[in-house]
Amino acid sequence: MICWVMYDIKNDKARNRVSKACEQIGLNRVQYSVFLGTLEQSEVDTLQIQIEEYINPEKDSVYIFPMSKDELKQTVLLGQAFDKKMITDEVKQLFF
Repeated sequence: MICWVMYDIKNDKARNRVSKACEQIGLNRVQYSVFLGTLEQSEVDTLQIQIEEYINPEKDSVYIFPMSKDELKQTVLLGQAFDKKMITDEVKQLFF
């Protein structure tokens, strides 16, 4: 599934950990506190557990939104927007 992760985290260390967790699981940064990518449900669950360990639930907020490919196509992008083509729910392979 296509998944958005957005956050507002006060603590620098926690924010950096969440950012790294998003990148390591394969999400692409589209803004400073916004990531987007294709994840399996098990990856979403793993990411959620990791993030819960890093944040302070009384001060921080994290949103994980699933989105279908059709909904992504309907998204309106204004200004310095990301390339929609970099986000798909197709399996990508690299050959070396």
